[in-house]
Amino acid sequence: MSWKSLTRRAAVGTTALLTGALALAGCALEEDSASGSQTDDGRTVVKVGYLHTVAVDSHMWLGMEEGIYADHGLKIDPIQFDTGLELSTALQGGDVDVAVMGAVLSNFPAQGGSKVFLANDVEYDTAQLWAAPGSGIDSVEDLAGKKVLTTQGTTAHVYLHNALKENGVDPDSVKIVNSDMPSAVSGFVAGAAPAVVLWVPFDKTVEKEMPDATLVDSAKNYYPEAAILGGWLASNDFYDNNRDTLDALTAAWLDINDLLVSETEQSLETVHEAAYKDDQELADTKRNFSFEKVYSNDKWARMYESGEVEQWIGQVEKVFVEVGGLPKYVEPSEFFDPQVFLDAYAEWEGAAR
Repeated sequence: MSWKSLTRRAAVGTTALLTGALALAGCALEEDSASGSQTDDGRTVVKVGYLHTVAVDSHMWLGMEEGIYADHGLKIDPIQFDTGLELSTALQGGDVDVAVMGAVLSNFPAQGGSKVFLANDVEYDTAQLWAAPGSGIDSVEDLAGKKVLTTQGTTAHVYLHNALKENGVDPDSVKIVNSDMPSAVSGFVAGAAPAVVLWVPFDKTVEKEMPDATLVDSAKNYYPEAAILGGWLASNDFYDNNRDTLDALTAAWLDINDLLVSETEQSLETVHEAAYKDDQELADTKRNFSFEKVYSNDKWARMYESGEVEQWIGQVEKVFVEVGGLPKYVEPSEFFDPQVFLDAYAEWEGAAR
């Protein structure tokens, strides 16, 4: 079934074309609107903070470009951030209503101030360990006593911690040098450390600038036990006072995800044209997407119901506690609400029959 028939069956509000997007992404701009305000055609404005990677923002751009958010009575105002810390600060400060992020989904909500309401994907193999030629690093075990460049508190750091533990290496025996990822990769290439843990697409930089470097290990070797979930969260204030908007966002996401799963190639072409054509080739966008896992709506529903989604959130949270990024472990049930998705899915599934 095409996305058009899907969105028609579940459409909420207007079917006007969505034109609100970032100029950076090559989309036309509407006049800025305040969160929660209404556009001339009656859509609710939602300020969405996001990190600009294929694993995080593909659903958002696809929904905007195909008019699916508009079909559900929403106008998305996308606001890009460079780090999860900046985005989480903006969310709690009210500068954005909801946020889309990766591994830090399991960190900042556990500290209070926001609620997770929607899973997006699993970063199946986005994190990788690379070693310089002549470093003597041929396995994760060889990292003991070595210096490693990465960005702490991110998907890469979570992967590294899990890999060290799984391979019997004391994480305290590895000297982690923290910097933003572009600096970590450039430092690795310049010889500042014998190893780097990065996320794609920075592997392409290493391949180009240090062709003799070795890909030693990657996150797929620890899936699903160490799966890293990405998703959507809302500030506590927005969560408490805008349930109708969260319901509409989730209902739209179900239509978007169904399109992305059923018509992946065409969907990625749309995402690329909207948000990545100035940064990389289409083949790179498709390649980057291949390092994540997206599931059908039906499978997501089963994982919500079984508690698997909550388990994934919790297992990454435990890593943040172990590395000192969180003072204590908080049960995910205190900051994760699966019912938003399950209620929307029940309506989506009923309409499909």
